[in-house]
Amino acid sequence: MTSTTLKGQPLDRAVLDSMLRRRMFYTPSFEIYGGTAGLYDYGPPGCALQANVIDAWRKHFVLEEDMLEVDCPALTPMEVLKTSGHVDKFADWMCKDPKNGDIIRADHFVEEVLEARLKGDKEARGVKVVEKEEDPKKKKKKVKGATEAVKLNDAIVQEYEEVLAKIDNYNGEELGQLIKKYELKNLATGVEPSPPVAFNLMFQTAIGPSSNAPGFLRPETAQGQFLNFAKLLDYNQQQMPFASASIGKSFRNEISPRAGLLRVREFLMAEIEHYVDPHGGKKHDRFHEVKDVELILLNRHTQLAGQTHVKKVPIGQAVAEGTVDNETLGYFLARIHLFLKKIGVDQTKIRFRQHMANEMAHYATDCWDAELLTSYGWIECVGCADRSAYDLTVHAKKTGAPLVVRERLDTPISITEWQIELDKKKFGPHFKKDGKTVEAAIEALSQEQRETLAASLAVDGKITVDVEGVGNGKVEVSKDLIIIEKRTRTENTREFTPNVVEPSFGIGRILYCLYEHNYWTRGSEGDKDEARGVLSFPPTVAPTKVLLVPLSTHESFKPLVKYMSLKLRSLGVSSRVDDSSASIGKRYSRNDELGTPLGITIDFQSVQDKTFTLRDRDSTRQVRADEEKILAAIKSLVEGTKVWADIEKELPVFTGQDPDVVTLNPKSAAN
Repeated sequence: MTSTTLKGQPLDRAVLDSMLRRRMFYTPSFEIYGGTAGLYDYGPPGCALQANVIDAWRKHFVLEEDMLEVDCPALTPMEVLKTSGHVDKFADWMCKDPKNGDIIRADHFVEEVLEARLKGDKEARGVKVVEKEEDPKKKKKKVKGATEAVKLNDAIVQEYEEVLAKIDNYNGEELGQLIKKYELKNLATGVEPSPPVAFNLMFQTAIGPSSNAPGFLRPETAQGQFLNFAKLLDYNQQQMPFASASIGKSFRNEISPRAGLLRVREFLMAEIEHYVDPHGGKKHDRFHEVKDVELILLNRHTQLAGQTHVKKVPIGQAVAEGTVDNETLGYFLARIHLFLKKIGVDQTKIRFRQHMANEMAHYATDCWDAELLTSYGWIECVGCADRSAYDLTVHAKKTGAPLVVRERLDTPISITEWQIELDKKKFGPHFKKDGKTVEAAIEALSQEQRETLAASLAVDGKITVDVEGVGNGKVEVSKDLIIIEKRTRTENTREFTPNVVEPSFGIGRILYCLYEHNYWTRGSEGDKDEARGVLSFPPTVAPTKVLLVPLSTHESFKPLVKYMSLKLRSLGVSSRVDDSSASIGKRYSRNDELGTPLGITIDFQSVQDKTFTLRDRDSTRQVRADEEKILAAIKSLVEGTKVWADIEKELPVFTGQDPDVVTLNPKSAAN
């Protein structure tokens, strides 16, 4: 699929990337030292865009849903991440090129070679292939003929396409089998890499000077939220359901960072942990508000069939049919969609893809990714997983902390069960140092095991219990030490471990997608040199909202520029002044590159009657009105309560000379 700009033009990624770096949206970190792969700095407009997206995120989720925000350390003790499963399971598969020693991510390697062969097949069939733009600094020398035009058998083409559709579902062994089966060779060296091995993606460190306390830089912000669950529940007055939220840096030691901001080693995440009672099907009391929101879904069954066709369905229907597991998960998928739409994601370039079994994180029961289409292909920007009760359960088991909800029942319930009673006076002295271990093993017996042992106790006068680490692993307990009886008790409270639905946002990836989705060029058709880049960010998230442009350097304009700047600041609206000697057209053009949505021109008429022209970035159309009306229009546009078409209906359209084309003469304007 050919990548396009907001206006449907072919997207030249190299030109866009050059503009973003030149205008300092982002830049490689430590560049004067040669740079470090996967690390980037954000400049002023990049920082402002990120801050505005985070502000929109907080309003859309934290404020709207009454979430409890926490901020936890990035430095995490090893024991926490060992318990969560990250130490053992948070890994990607990597290969090594035996010729040059390069480390290659296995799934990316399979993708690259198969896509190159499919490209060669298309060329052999006379189909024009549009090359993806690559960073020239990162281009590797390819083997001569590695991607030459070779026609493939139709069945092989279909096989390759099916493999690519399922690429996220293969484990290391399966990726190794694909490399062998299709004789895949590194395009840079022409040799087959070594079999894939697991590589843990976390950065390891030590806490304290003795290095006796190993730790990691966190790969996600979730664990800090789970460890604070009991305190948050108490803060929330024991009310369920509720959600916590966290915004902060996470770290992943990527094998081979590529694709600029899309695959980095340090990045900003915004994560939500919504705690829900699993009893009753994980309903959500606001689901009716979003049930008609239509999402483009790519489910796991379609992918496993080696296909990528999608279906647009209301989220209510998707939940009713079981495509999406439950209402709470569906509610957040719809809310994610609405948030991405609000901040400027192109609605023709979004889909929700369901994770396949092998791809699913170790804790998840169902998971969907909001993927956005870019020149790099479909990119996962938001994950929404049903983590079940995994995290709270494993942390409670490890620490003994009661990470549970106790709910008072309106009607008490009677529970009949097999209960165990130990004679503590005899039990301790009998088992001595092993007493606590044996007691814990007995208390852990299931109801079925207790029933069986009660029968043995009645017949034999003793029972045998499996206790790991004591004697030969089998322990005898006589009837003078234990009673096992069926008893009925009345419960006034219900105790349960909540399930967790987690929307997880990669802010850096979202920012990059906003760059591509809102970029287009304006200028003489067919004349690339005349084309001017424009970033059509929505006013709510644009880095700077208003450009103040005095007609010239005339002294009479300076007080008005200062006055309007202070007025905008008092409204909380960011502005910049461009009083350079360049033409007004050029000044507006270079701020269109920064995504500034509005411009105020201060001219000689402004000096006389305090009226101003207000320019719209995308249409370049202008209106003119007095200060009060112009400021009110700006406020409504920035807050998102109105769009430019509304302003044109309310205020007189300015039909004077077009400042994008002609620089007005101060003398003639004064007359």
